[in-house]
Amino acid sequence: MDFKELGARLGLEEDEFKELVELFVETGSDDFSRLQAAAESKDFEQVMKSAHTLSGAAGNLGLMDIHTLAKQIENQVRDSQLDGIDEAIRELKSRMEQVSAVVAG
Repeated sequence: MDFKELGARLGLEEDEFKELVELFVETGSDDFSRLQAAAESKDFEQVMKSAHTLSGAAGNLGLMDIHTLAKQIENQVRDSQLDGIDEAIRELKSRMEQVSAVVAG
């Protein structure tokens, strides 16, 4: 993950962008925890809300893998297409952990 390049796309210096990604990791982990708990309890309205929040935040930062997966989860739940949702949530968790590891670097 190239913070310099991603930051430049937003008109930010590398260190400024890294701070935003650190904030995303902090808040995004809370959003992901809510999403995961909601999925386990079959609270699909909350799954959609949490996925939407993650998708938007990731998209704003150019973290397109996370954005796409979260949007996929949101859309699948909205359309009552629950097949494969657990796998998509596991993949989203993996991508979020990757970003977290890069930030912790």
